[in-house]
Amino acid sequence: MTKPNETTSDKQLLVVGGGAAGLMAAGQAALSGVQVLVLEKMKRPGRKLCITGKGRCNLTNVAPLAEFLAHFGPSGLFLRQAFHRFFTPELLDFFAERQLAVVTERGGRVFPASGKAPEVLAVLEAWLVECGVRIRTGAAVEHLQVENGVLTGVSCQGKLLACGALILATGGASYPATGSTGDGYRLAEEVGHRLVPVRPALVPLVTAGDCAGRMAGLQLRNVLARLFINNKKKAEAFGELTFMEFGLSGPVILTLSGRIVDALRAGQEVRLELDLKPALDDLKLDARLRRDFELRRAEPLAAVLRGLLPQEMIGVALEQTALSPDRLAGSIRAEERKRLRLWLKNFRLQVTGYRPLAEAIVTAGGVDTAEINPRTMESRLVQGLYFAGELLDLQADTGGYNLQAAFSTGWLAGRSAAARLTAPTKE
Repeated sequence: MTKPNETTSDKQLLVVGGGAAGLMAAGQAALSGVQVLVLEKMKRPGRKLCITGKGRCNLTNVAPLAEFLAHFGPSGLFLRQAFHRFFTPELLDFFAERQLAVVTERGGRVFPASGKAPEVLAVLEAWLVECGVRIRTGAAVEHLQVENGVLTGVSCQGKLLACGALILATGGASYPATGSTGDGYRLAEEVGHRLVPVRPALVPLVTAGDCAGRMAGLQLRNVLARLFINNKKKAEAFGELTFMEFGLSGPVILTLSGRIVDALRAGQEVRLELDLKPALDDLKLDARLRRDFELRRAEPLAAVLRGLLPQEMIGVALEQTALSPDRLAGSIRAEERKRLRLWLKNFRLQVTGYRPLAEAIVTAGGVDTAEINPRTMESRLVQGLYFAGELLDLQADTGGYNLQAAFSTGWLAGRSAAARLTAPTKE
């Protein structure tokens, strides 16, 4: 660690933020022969990295480039240059060279084989020591120093630190306890950058009524969730979801949440329809119900439904289809069976809100990428100022895409900043 009174040089690179993007940027710049100092405001770097992927650290995804970019929506185009230089194969080689074993799981998601995110951080920290990168912790940056459109230094802990280039990699505003409190947005805005409105992404949703709360803790697999905005179907996602006291969470919900947040912010009506039996079309499901009701005709409906639904859902299903749990299965009429079938294929939940930024996995919005050179990650407004990671207006679905973007933009920013500092001086 550096001493508080350590001097800095106008030939030195400063990296503000010790997360995935900042650490990758620092190491890559140091490999190019540049002196690098990382300024991290927390007591140690990488705190958010240690909790990502539920503490398992979903490093990346093995999806091909076109599919990978599609998970970013319109913002994916900006990442083409960074991914062309440093993508999944290069990241996996990076960790393999440092003896971090990985496994690829369902959906192409890549995790450390140990399932322990801190091991990823340990690899990065050891690498930075080898590269000669210095890290100063407890070092919050207050202001960026710009003279005649050129970044010249920062104000940190009341002192001015000179530098020849700076990489801003402070993260977004999600999980503030890890240090991602939105400082980078303020710093970027102070030097003239425009911010796309910051809001939560990959965030749990709030639903109307007590329906979800009555099933709190219940996890469902193989569910198809359809998203309707102003009564028009806009998207769907298949996989797992979890009922919460306030509403819904889980991979399916997080995948759809970005569009839902924007729709709610625009005052639009949002609902989700859950297909609880996506493997059965209407005819097959009806045949299944008729068979079950006939074979178990003398049993109460609630008992028969236990073969179709988790116990926690049966009360909700019967209430919403106006069927008595004590009705004998053999007495259910065709019209009543249809109501139940439609409910199983179209369980509706009105979405009324979303959880706060502190509970979001990533932040949507941020520094406008139109003001960043995608070939270098350098600001188009301030020379010598580079950006990397979640601070930028880039966000994707769950599955390792966002962390790969952090590593890739960090790699490119680090290499580009180093090239600036090592370029021959013009006479």
